[in-house]
Amino acid sequence: MAGIDPGTWAAFMAAALVLNLTPGSDVLFTIACGARGGWRAGVAAAGGVALGILGHVALAVVGLAAVLAAHPGALDVIRWAGAAYLVWLAVQAWRAAPADPRRAPEGIARVFWRGALTNALNPKVGLFVAALLPQFADASAGPLAPQLAALGAALAASGFVVTAIYGAAAGAAAGLLHRYGRVLNRVSAVVFAGLALRLVWD
Repeated sequence: MAGIDPGTWAAFMAAALVLNLTPGSDVLFTIACGARGGWRAGVAAAGGVALGILGHVALAVVGLAAVLAAHPGALDVIRWAGAAYLVWLAVQAWRAAPADPRRAPEGIARVFWRGALTNALNPKVGLFVAALLPQFADASAGPLAPQLAALGAALAASGFVVTAIYGAAAGAAAGLLHRYGRVLNRVSAVVFAGLALRLVWD
């Protein structure tokens, strides 16, 4: 699909799954919505978050495709910058304390749009998307824009599935997630560091 070989797809989806499983601000928001408004609110919040991610993906695809078309060598600069950002994320995740989910509004439509807005206004998501996607794109496999778009859509879909499950199960799982939050933070740190190493060694 989009010039990406199956092995790269498998590696990307595995990384996306692990990253999405690690509780962050989007997961906490979705858990809070599910805990207060029921499973429908949790799923609605996940849908809003996925829409926000797609917005970041669109910006990343347009920006990255334009830059790389004009300056092919810029891919190396982006990779090194992305690796540095991922290392910073790894350090932050390793040192982070587990956070408690916050309360959220119960209205389904309001939860959906608040999820989209919360994600869209988070610059860290945009930076992360721009850092992650180029790792799995291959200029020798064809145009980069379709590859980046396909990877971004898969990332958003994976994020929706995972956060929807979190939101739907919030009533039963919120306390357990908080209890093991530090372990999940450190799993996230290891993943970020591994992605950074892959970025500079490929």
